[in-house]
Amino acid sequence: MRYSYGITAALLAGAASLSLITGFPAGAQVAQNDAGAMTNMVPRAGAPASFADLTEQLQPAVVNISTRQRVTVTNNPFAGTPFEGMFGNQGQQSTREAQSLGSGFIISADGYVVTNNHVISPPDTNAELEEVTVTLPDGKEYQAEVVGNDADSDLAVLKIVRDEPFPFVKFGDSAAARAGDWVVAIGNPFGLGGTVTSGIISSVLRSGLNGGAYDRYIQTDASINRGNSGGPLFDMQGNVIGINNAIFSPSGGSVGIGFAIPADTAAPIVRQLIAGEEIVRGYLGVQIQPMNEDLAAALGIAANRGEFIQGVQPGEAAEQAGLQAGDVVLTVDGKEVTPEQSLSFLVANTAPGTRIPLEIIREGQRRTIQVAVGRRPSAEELQAQQFSMDEEAPEQQQPLPSSDGLIPQALGLQVTPITPLIARQLGVGNDTRGLVVLAVDQSADAARKGLRRGVIIETVNGSPVATTGDLEAAIRAARGENREAILLRVRARGGPATSLPIRLRAAQ
Repeated sequence: MRYSYGITAALLAGAASLSLITGFPAGAQVAQNDAGAMTNMVPRAGAPASFADLTEQLQPAVVNISTRQRVTVTNNPFAGTPFEGMFGNQGQQSTREAQSLGSGFIISADGYVVTNNHVISPPDTNAELEEVTVTLPDGKEYQAEVVGNDADSDLAVLKIVRDEPFPFVKFGDSAAARAGDWVVAIGNPFGLGGTVTSGIISSVLRSGLNGGAYDRYIQTDASINRGNSGGPLFDMQGNVIGINNAIFSPSGGSVGIGFAIPADTAAPIVRQLIAGEEIVRGYLGVQIQPMNEDLAAALGIAANRGEFIQGVQPGEAAEQAGLQAGDVVLTVDGKEVTPEQSLSFLVANTAPGTRIPLEIIREGQRRTIQVAVGRRPSAEELQAQQFSMDEEAPEQQQPLPSSDGLIPQALGLQVTPITPLIARQLGVGNDTRGLVVLAVDQSADAARKGLRRGVIIETVNGSPVATTGDLEAAIRAARGENREAILLRVRARGGPATSLPIRLRAAQ
């Protein structure tokens, strides 16, 4: 049995993962193009007596998608190791064939097909797509042309051709979907083809899955598996309200937690791809962190609203507008930033060049900043900008201070001011100011947040720190304001500055 490519990212502890499952105007449309055939199909109250009539009308427009790729492989078993080139067979390459399976659905009588980008785009960078085949439920196969694809939204449009019209379905209004609504998924799980499952919408606008510009999904308990990716999620009127995209699973199989790209997100992008238009998105150029209780406690603001700016990219729209690391963005052009409506989503869906107001909190004060939205870089460019903190701690010869004192008791940290000798050991300039972490109590919140030996503390609650007295004063001030945490701006060797809310231990 042929399986689709699976792309996974850790989501929760316990080996669970989030897996991509290779895989216009609203209105009730059916696969037989008969808008009137849907009436009185489902009882007004209670569960549907059967999904058979609905399935019979929709299933002809749901297709299986298979691809063939040519993958270039190296014959050198030592490729990428220090021994590469020592045995005389470096550079020898060969090719092999790879395949993937997924689902899709026809959205027009002339044969436009919607699926996921990861169904038709090989995840292997050494692979080249050679052929895409679309198979209808009656077994007829058609060679498909890739009309357009968009990696950011994980959407792709194909085109198949025949003399007679194709059955098709249309997008519905996913914004009207509610948790508890019945839905039907049709697709090609594990290559079985023509598989129908039903369930309810478990949640609307589920976020926090990938952190990208389109981190908004419909969650459903309708059983979807590998091979369902790109297939439709229907409402009871026969409208496509979602495109099945991913599952949350500790085993790789369905556990009743599936995710679909909302139709309201997909439909405008599909229209642009069909029209051959370039898809451009707004961009600020900031590294952001969702607001949580620790950050809110450190900043003394309400939790679960706004997003915290960890860093600002030089030369991008945010820096040009005066946004700074440590700002909290509350609204974008009057729209609140919430877990369901992230800063990335709001900005990405704003046309580049548009001037919009951002309401922020800086140093406890509200202010409004006008921003000229920039243009979002490609997925490859964004990936190149990503960074992580250096995991290697530098050697440190300074003696450890006594465990007595306010800083170890409140934060579980032992710190000392940076001297020219320490600066050289850390690989930073002699003019660097701040405190360096010498040791961390592993039971403290600081350890859970990733602080370790060799990390430099630059500021506390927005104010520079050069001595242990500066940090002690900030701790006393936070306690005097009944704050449960303080905000440290820290930098690991070779890494960027990052703001971390550290919870205070109870006073002894």
